Amino acid sequence: MNKFIIIIITFLILPMQKNVFAQKVFSVQHEYQADIKVYQTNDINKADLVVYKVNYESKATKDGLWYFTDYDYQAKKRIFFTNEIQRADLTVFFTENMKAIGWRKKSKQHLLY
Repeated sequence: MNKFIIIIITFLILPMQKNVFAQKVFSVQHEYQADIKVYQTNDINKADLVVYKVNYESKATKDGLWYFTDYDYQAKKRIFFTNEIQRADLTVFFTENMKAIGWRKKSKQHLLY
């Protein structure tokens, strides 16, 4: 019976944690401070991830909804915006259309988890 409860809890809690924490980011000033180097593209077709900025932490519930924290310790990932695409780990496109958010290159998902 105990094993059954542990399995149920594992399948219910782990997926929620993955989404809740993965989309909280903090933008750092220097490359060496970052967990991930990000390039912001103006072409959605070149993006690995299409992102929509949310104003409240509680709204960052799935991939592509980013909440920028005020302090680095509040974020799951510290990101540095680079001006050079070849230096970036992840290329993002910021959209105003929430329906467009999500991964375009799923091979890069591990960067936010």
